[in-house]
Amino acid sequence: MSTFETQASDREWADVLAGVPLFARVGKRKLRKVAQDAHFAEYAPGDAVVLTGAPADSFFVILSGEANVVGKPGARPLEMGDYFGELALLGDGTRSATVMAASELHVMRLPRPTFERLLSEAGVAQELTSELGARLRRAEQA
Repeated sequence: MSTFETQASDREWADVLAGVPLFARVGKRKLRKVAQDAHFAEYAPGDAVVLTGAPADSFFVILSGEANVVGKPGARPLEMGDYFGELALLGDGTRSATVMAASELHVMRLPRPTFERLLSEAGVAQELTSELGARLRRAEQA
């Protein structure tokens, strides 16, 4: 377990998640449960977080640092509060992009069952759909 993981309680991680627009309408009690299910990881600059074509079993939320989506037109740098990995969990189960750490990167990794439970929460599916639409528009403009 990294020192990063041990620095905060489930309650504190729930507060962090509450600040992510995707989870803004989810209650603190449910966010604490999400934090209990989550795994935390650190990546050095240049490390691959996910690789195109790899099997997908997790959804990622960036807690600090920056990451880049490689080989996707219209992709913007990802930073604190951004998330990725949802397309593979909603689709065929394989990664559609490679994501690389651009700086020291800390992420919360949510297992597929936790992500699927979150989709049933008020506002999460709607926010996710809005974000996917925005990404598609950016890709079409690139």
